[in-house]
Formats: sequence, structure tokens, C-alpha cells
Amino acid sequence: MSKTNKKELSSTQTAELLQTLENRFRENMNRHTVIEWAKVQAKLEANPKKLWVLDEMEITGGEPDVVDYDEATGEYIFYDCSAESPKGRRSVCYDREGLESRKEHQPENNAVDMAAAMGIELLTEAQYRNLQQLGKFDTKTSSWIFTPPAIRKLGGALFCDRRYDHVFTYHNGAQSYYAARAFRGSLRV
Repeated sequence: MSKTNKKELSSTQTAELLQTLENRFRENMNRHTVIEWAKVQAKLEANPKKLWVLDEMEITGGEPDVVDYDEATGEYIFYDCSAESPKGRRSVCYDREGLESRKEHQPENNAVDMAAAMGIELLTEAQYRNLQQLGKFDTKTSSWIFTPPAIRKLGGALFCDRRYDHVFTYHNGAQSYYAARAFRGSLRV
């Protein structure tokens, strides 16, 4: 089944996605001990465009799950919770400028543009570290994270992973890309 240009799912796609999300929610209660699925589902059903975004996260291998609730805004926060960096988002450099600076062997895409097209935000370093409190992620891969403008202005970009039971933040040129590096995102619903 294909999606419409309105960035909305069919009723069948919606039902399938909601079932996938509910199953993941129930299998990983440690990520959201005080959140009730019925309230999350009601919020999702009231926001079909956000369901489309979650489906994009799912299709690209992110395995989105609820990780928090923002009482101030009344929003549930989803992160990509796949054990390793999402397979459908690997081998991308950090942003458009990094991609265009490569004269040879350009990757097909970049993390910043892909995230924007999907409707998600790249995880910040703090969010990435919060995710790592919920499990062990990126033990064999790595993920681009939001890079502060001061670092990006100098040509760098940040990524994180988990090795030796510790979370590390590194830097690379924004034009770099690797088969084992993707990006993780967040969505507020």
C-alpha cells in the first residue's frame, strides 16, 4: 500500500501501525512506567499527520517508542529505539552542506534533510544520553546527533555510540558517512 500525498495513512495502515506501536509499548514498559497506552493511542488517533511521521520512523528501521511525557505541553515524546542505528537511514553524511562538499562518492542523502522530510528532530546529545538510560543502543553502530551551530560552522558534526558500557560523543567532518552510522530522531505528539 502506498501513502497519499497528504502524508496520511489509510485506515488499514493506521490500524497496523497502532498495533505495532502498542506491542512495542507493552514489551518495553521500562521505557515508560507511568504512561498509559490508551492515552497515547487516543492522542495518536487525533493526530493522523503524526501517525504518518511515526510510520516513516518505522519504515526506516527506527522502531519508535514512547520515552517520556511533557506535562507542560501535554505531549508524548517518541524516540527511535532500535537496538542499532536505523538501517534505512545509514550511509548518510550530516547535512546538505557536508554532502555538497564531497566531490567524489557522495552519499544519496544526509541526516538533517532526511529528518526534516520525515518530520522528526535529530536527537540532541542530552536526549541521546537519556535514551541510553533505557537500554543499550548503538553497541555496533553509531548515530549522528544535533550539532551545535558553533561546531558546525567550523566543519564538524557530532555522533554518539555505546562502547565498553559507556556512551561516547565524537566528532567527524560533516561530509563523512559510514555504513554503520545513521541518525536517531524524536517526535512530540
